[in-house]
Amino acid sequence: MFDEIRKKEILVTPEEWVRQHFIRFLIGHKGYPKSLIKVEGGLKLHGMQRRSDILLHNNNGQKIGLVECKAPGVPIDQKVFEQAANYNMVHKVQLLVVTNGLTTYQAQINFEEKNYKFLEELPAYNSGLGNR
Repeated sequence: MFDEIRKKEILVTPEEWVRQHFIRFLIGHKGYPKSLIKVEGGLKLHGMQRRSDILLHNNNGQKIGLVECKAPGVPIDQKVFEQAANYNMVHKVQLLVVTNGLTTYQAQINFEEKNYKFLEELPAYNSGLGNR
């Protein structure tokens, strides 16, 4: 399978299949520009090197969203949410998404009020998310 973001052929694992299809959804249905999507961005968490699956940026290059992908057979449970939340301690984005390709949850994080709310659907790129 060809990765449109990394511009290379990749080995397709079940998790990678979910990631690639979600990227196509972001571009084709939600209007996110390819140039503002980063795949497998490195981050350091508790002294260990980790990789976030998908990072979304705004036109100013600021990170606005984090997508954590799991294989279709992996349930989206508290452990998956905690992993995404831990990664977000580094990225500090206001949109957090977890998906296994079958089930997807998205939440908007409010850092000022220290809370979050689940969203019914993923905001489109032109919704203004991250540009406020």
